[in-house]
Amino acid sequence: MSDKFNKAKEAWENTTLAKVLGRFPERKEHFLTGSGNNVERVYFPEEPEEKYLKESGFPGEYPYTRGVQPTMYRGRLWTMRQYAGFGSAVESNNRYRYLLDAGQTGLSVAFDLPTQIGYDSDHPLCAGEVGKVGVAIDSLSDMELLFKDIPLDKVSTSMTINAPAAVLLAMYIAVAEKQGVSSDKLRGTIQNDILKEYMARGTYIFPPGHSMRLITDIFGFCRESVPKWNTISISGYHIREAGSTAAQEVGFTIADGIAYVEAATKAGLNVDDFAPRLSFFFNAHNDLFEEIAKYRAARRVWARVMKDRFNATNPKSLMLRFHTQTGGSTLTAQQPDNNIVRVAIQTLAAVMGGTQSLHTNSRDEALALPTQHAVTIALRTQQIVAHESGVTNTIDPLAGSYFVENLTDRIEEDAMNYITNIDSMGGMVKSIEEGYPQRQIQDAAYDYQKSIESGERIVVGVNKFQQEEPPPTGLLRVNPAVETAQRDKLSADKSGRDHIKVNETLATLRKVSRTSDNLMPAILECVRCYGTLGEICGVLREEFGEYQPKTVV
Repeated sequence: MSDKFNKAKEAWENTTLAKVLGRFPERKEHFLTGSGNNVERVYFPEEPEEKYLKESGFPGEYPYTRGVQPTMYRGRLWTMRQYAGFGSAVESNNRYRYLLDAGQTGLSVAFDLPTQIGYDSDHPLCAGEVGKVGVAIDSLSDMELLFKDIPLDKVSTSMTINAPAAVLLAMYIAVAEKQGVSSDKLRGTIQNDILKEYMARGTYIFPPGHSMRLITDIFGFCRESVPKWNTISISGYHIREAGSTAAQEVGFTIADGIAYVEAATKAGLNVDDFAPRLSFFFNAHNDLFEEIAKYRAARRVWARVMKDRFNATNPKSLMLRFHTQTGGSTLTAQQPDNNIVRVAIQTLAAVMGGTQSLHTNSRDEALALPTQHAVTIALRTQQIVAHESGVTNTIDPLAGSYFVENLTDRIEEDAMNYITNIDSMGGMVKSIEEGYPQRQIQDAAYDYQKSIESGERIVVGVNKFQQEEPPPTGLLRVNPAVETAQRDKLSADKSGRDHIKVNETLATLRKVSRTSDNLMPAILECVRCYGTLGEICGVLREEFGEYQPKTVV
């Protein structure tokens, strides 16, 4: 090896690595192959080139291609989260406590559709949807039941909520207060990514400008009051679920991140004050090597964008930390046991790509909400990869592969081309209004589906290797009585609260919405006196209006 490389490696060991090992020693186990051979912390090319130091470098250092931590899983495994929530808060709480007992290390909350779009369960538009795709949350009372007997200073919680994210975060803070846990102790993430809702998912409420204000208000509030909270999970997952390619997932997600950073800096926030708490959320599909390369490329693109475009100087501002969920759209209703294999491949991709947390889908999710048995298999998949596969023993194990390095470079180049196109249109908000990312995703989805229908792309059990199957049995179904019970509970909660106090806090929220003041304190006061999600979002709907999407052809 060259003297230059040896000096660079020694500097990494004495600074970046030593700092982490001093605070967080590696796991107390021997890192060995199945045959008992030693596994080094990280591997390097035999003859390092200038390109290697520039493009890959060392784990835990710019441009973070090889991971955001200098020890990665040798020090600490990723957070194992199983995305869960259905029916009532009591039912979901039972599932959470079961998963924690089974070895899950973090919570991930799924909310029902009415909650996601800011309506209470008794709204006429919500008929038939209460508790169906997640848990119904109408007020602080439901949130208290959701986290009953779960100490919020001991767990990290992720909440997949976007348009009303400020309200759900306020409810979480209020539950913690009732547990005696101060907000500075809370750890977790709200998705809070509205731009991908406009282009790929659809659970938006307010027009973009007002939505961006809510997001930057959360940034500012959490910087002061909830400093350990990840204030946004910039999500490529739903972009991929809508049909994008891997490069589009990276390009559009990073472009969303750029828009959020620009909005926050325009609102007067210093980039290094909020950027360390930004996080990302990516999909894991079946193409093992492309997915691994995708994560490596995404880290490199974000690091360069933050350094070169926004002049961020805090190393944590440059780190792309991300959660991964295995690909729901890759699961098949046909031969659902095959989904266990698909999820295992996707788990390997996420782990070998350096994810910070992971949800594994269950075998039956193409048919219904996952059963307890199926979700246990999904969790065990993560645990087997973590403790039996050996892929966690060394950092970035596929670095140096001609194929993976080439894929990493190609995805980076393609993603940057999308970002350049979006910049030329005036940014992500303008490009969404013009329908650019929507058209790109639609075209990619169409091409993918054509390849399946033509037989060019094989999906086992769908267009090849089919077999006769009996109708599925044992699926989890949400009892329709849940909706009636939730509406009755909401009525009782409303009748038992201080109506004068509720009306006063809602009036204050209305006044603040007409100023440039941070909305979070006013929302928190509404929540504390059991103002409902629908009431709070109703005030903001009246003040901000509702987004009307443009037809994209």
